[in-house]
This record gives sequence, structure tokens and C-alpha cells, in this order.
Amino acid sequence: MMENYAPAKLISMKTESTITEKWIQDQIENDPSILGLGDDLQFRDRERRQPRAGRLDLLLEDEDRRRYEVEIQLGATDESHIIRTIEYWDIERRRYPQYDHCAVIVAEDITSRFLNVISLFNGHIPLVAIKMQALEVGAQTTLVFTKVLDEIQLGFDEEAEPAEPTDRSYWEKRTKTTVKLVDRLLGHTNELLATSLELNFTKYYIGILRDKQPFNFVVFRPKRKVVNLEIRLDRSEEIDQELDNSDFDVMPYDKQFGNYRLRLTPADVEQFDDLLQRLLKEAYERRGG
Repeated sequence: MMENYAPAKLISMKTESTITEKWIQDQIENDPSILGLGDDLQFRDRERRQPRAGRLDLLLEDEDRRRYEVEIQLGATDESHIIRTIEYWDIERRRYPQYDHCAVIVAEDITSRFLNVISLFNGHIPLVAIKMQALEVGAQTTLVFTKVLDEIQLGFDEEAEPAEPTDRSYWEKRTKTTVKLVDRLLGHTNELLATSLELNFTKYYIGILRDKQPFNFVVFRPKRKVVNLEIRLDRSEEIDQELDNSDFDVMPYDKQFGNYRLRLTPADVEQFDDLLQRLLKEAYERRGG
């Protein structure tokens, strides 16, 4: 028989005067992981003023520089809560586009009606709904957070080529100089792998063709002065450390598509150092090369 057992009593936060939104914010600020969004979450701000709007309850960030705009509601969620959450998420993503952003609704009661409404946005707006409960256990009060709606990750079937096909001239009109950098990268890669890969021009990226079929172990996104290179590899501590110790401009790892992302300058392309060669070769072999 467990001598340390204590029954838990559910507390209504809406009516319990000692449990306030400020107290809940304090607990999350002290330990953001209690929300269940990841163990690496860091507190960034609270009651964050929004231009011509109100104040965002909490701003959190993970190690991949993904930001979570968190709104807390005592009692049941309602229309204004949903609208406010989405509005603050939209303001933050527009102000700070260098980060990935996700809206988070936290409420004591997320009714089936509003869960259905929230579900309509999911897949188009990165949105997570979390049910919050306060429990009295002996002389202590604790909070329990349960994710009731997770963010829907949209699929991406490169072999089906959903991106609208274009041609070389489409990209050269946008940035002719960096398209030439892509050519050099492809040349280096073909020489490294002893292959005859070709470029596949689509509206949103430049991919790879092998034997006239998509083979996107790497994709290129030319910008005005650099080429964003996305290498499809599972994330590992070893690669993370190597990239951290390199001179590359490294962007956050893309967890949705499983890509390491680098901003390559003309000097990076010409140098084509050992680390870049190894990552490309490993991605090619894992892809089935």
C-alpha cells in the first residue's frame, strides 16, 4: 500500500481567487517545459505590448529559434480569445520574419465547438490548443497541461512536383548572379559524386534531376547576394557541432522537412570545403545514390 498517496482535487480557476493569470504566467516563466511543447523552451517575454493591439501573455522560444506566441484564458475559450491569439501571432511573425512562429491557445476549457473552429485554421495557421487544469494535491497546488490540438504538419511530396515548373529565365530575371552560383555548386557536386545531375527549375526552388526524375537530396533557393542551400539530412549533434564551428552562415534546422540550411556566399561556393562536400555526399547516399 502506498503511504504517500494523496488524492487530487480539481480546482476551478475561474472561481478560485488565489489562482490568477499572473500566477500561471509565473509558473510557465519559471519552467516553460510544463506546457508540453518541448524541454528546450526558453522564456523570452511576458505581457509583450503589441502595436495598436493589446499585450501578448507569453513569448517562448526553442533552440531552433522557433517562437511560440502563448495566450492564456481562465475558464472556457471564446471567440475573442481565438482572434486575439491569431492576431498576436500574425503581428509577431510580421515584425520578426527571421523566426518561425506558432500560435498557442491555453485555456481551462476548450469546448468542442471552439475546437472545431480552431481546427479550421490548423494546417494554414500553425496553431496549438492546450487544456489547462489546476489540481490540489494535499497542501500543494499544481498545474496540468494537456495538448488537445497539435499543429498539423503539411506534407511535401517532392516526387509529385507540387511546385509549379518554370525555366532558367524565370530565375535569371530575379537574380542572375546567384543562379550562376547554383551552376557552380552543381558542377562541384557532379565532380564530387561522379554524376551528371541536372537542375530542375520550379517556382519556389531549384531542385535536382537524376535521369530526368526529381532527386532532391539538396535544393537551392537563390537570393540577391547568396544562395540558400537546403541539405536533406537527419539532425545529429555531430553535424550541429561541426556547423557551429564552421564559418558558414547557418540557419535553423528545418524540422518539418528534415533539412540543414546554409546561406552560401560566392566565397563559400568557390571554396567548396571538406565539410560541405561531406554533407552533400552523405545526403546523396542516404537518398539512394
